[in-house]
Amino acid sequence: MKSKPIIAVIPARYASTRFPGKPLAPVHGKPLLQWVWEGAKQARRIDRVLVATDDSRIAQVAEQFGAEVKRTKSDHPSGTDRIAEAIHGVEASWVLNIQGDEPLIEGSFLDQWIEGFHPSFEMTTLATPLPEASDLQNADVVKVSFDPQGRALGFQRRVPAENAKDWSYQHVGLYGYTPTTLRRFVSLPPSPGEQRERLEQLRALENGIAIQVLPLTFLSVGVDTPGDVPRAERALANRATSVSK
Repeated sequence: MKSKPIIAVIPARYASTRFPGKPLAPVHGKPLLQWVWEGAKQARRIDRVLVATDDSRIAQVAEQFGAEVKRTKSDHPSGTDRIAEAIHGVEASWVLNIQGDEPLIEGSFLDQWIEGFHPSFEMTTLATPLPEASDLQNADVVKVSFDPQGRALGFQRRVPAENAKDWSYQHVGLYGYTPTTLRRFVSLPPSPGEQRERLEQLRALENGIAIQVLPLTFLSVGVDTPGDVPRAERALANRATSVSK
């Protein structure tokens, strides 16, 4: 019997407070969303890639570059809620939340992550070494702490310098869930930590859902504001140069 597929979903909304229209922002000649979709499509371990959006402009552009689009409601409080609607009634072994603001995502990196999934966990995410000590106080760089078995202990935006050794990894905002865990997650109300830190993964931790953290080396250049676009373009140009050598 064929195993159930692994499905990746990229949630995309137009009405971002910090960067309206972000999924369609041009980055090195292509919409930001297209970079992420192409990276996900490269992965051998992913069977299907969906773009979940409530916006007709995003849907139109995504369909033009070849993406399978699922239209969703406009009132979802988080990308995870949007994903849950998009895969409703779809058979899957794992559902991946690939956030649409990481243009350097590549298929080989996603395959490494998937190959590291441990069956004792029903939710998984990623971490990469924190690039700079100064990022401990940078609220835009989310830090993660985890034990030697890879079990998440906490997520935080700002970390005191004296606690640096316990928070030496940057969280990469990709998630995997079993369908059962995804349904449970979106049925829960926002937790205190989630509301305080504006980090939805704390809803899982504060409700007893164990999260596996896989540490991998990855150059994360997330696009949160228009000012991040030049950094992402430089990183993509540098990657292209190194590949061509």
